[in-house]
Amino acid sequence: MTTQLSPEIADRAHAAFLGLAIGDALGATVEFMTAREIAAEYGVHRDIVGGGWLKLKAGAVTDDTQMSLCLARSLTRRGGFEAIDVCEEFAAWLRSKPPDVGNTCRRGIRRYITAGTVEGPFAEGDAGNGAAMRCLPVALANLDDASRAATWGIAQAHATHNHPLSDAATLALIDMVRILVATGDVAAARARADALVAAHPNFAFTGYHGPATAYIVDTMKTALAAFFTAASFEACIVATVNRGDDADTTGAIAGMLAGARWGTSVIPKRWLKALEAGARSEIAALVPKLLALSAPPPP
Repeated sequence: MTTQLSPEIADRAHAAFLGLAIGDALGATVEFMTAREIAAEYGVHRDIVGGGWLKLKAGAVTDDTQMSLCLARSLTRRGGFEAIDVCEEFAAWLRSKPPDVGNTCRRGIRRYITAGTVEGPFAEGDAGNGAAMRCLPVALANLDDASRAATWGIAQAHATHNHPLSDAATLALIDMVRILVATGDVAAARARADALVAAHPNFAFTGYHGPATAYIVDTMKTALAAFFTAASFEACIVATVNRGDDADTTGAIAGMLAGARWGTSVIPKRWLKALEAGARSEIAALVPKLLALSAPPPP
């Protein structure tokens, strides 16, 4: 099929990126807390107030959004995926001393800085969520091209994470976002999630109430369980981040899926107003450029 970039598709794409940033900002407040601790302190955590272990300003985003923006900048600047350019974006970001950097991401970026290699070798410790959390720009730039999406998705992942579970989750997430943005077909997105589980049964997410850690299996099970049972954009993200643990990343992944499903019209105004203005404006500028990479060529 050839996806015509309708206003509805553009809206869902914009909402997916906003959802990522909103889930990140909301979840950062309760990152590394338990669900019981969140309930004791907040009741239900549903407002972007900052704080948390990083002591962030209200609306500030973390590595989930920042690395996604790095990838989006590179893709749109270069007109496609160039591994060295992506790694240079990641390196510049790391040198800026961001408040939150995952250990595996830091190790991979420092390997590029010191050795110049754009792909790390397989490592058992690479089954974290850092590659999946930032994959959204690849999906938006490849709505119509599953093969190119997979190639770019794995290449960006292996800059920091080289593990079959990370790869599988990243590719599944890219495909689910592509499906939702291009068609709005939740059943087709569910079928892609079920295919992930069929290939890797430890990703089974139906009825999941376990840990929401940075281990990619826990992260995906948490986000998918919330997404496929929630009745709204807000309910999806709130349910996800109130599980605690790695709440900024589970919130970011749930948010990108929720935005891709429900669009911008249902995003709570209080969340949009609270979100860091710089991130909000850069997302608005980058999303049309990412979609332009998906646009069918002129006849």
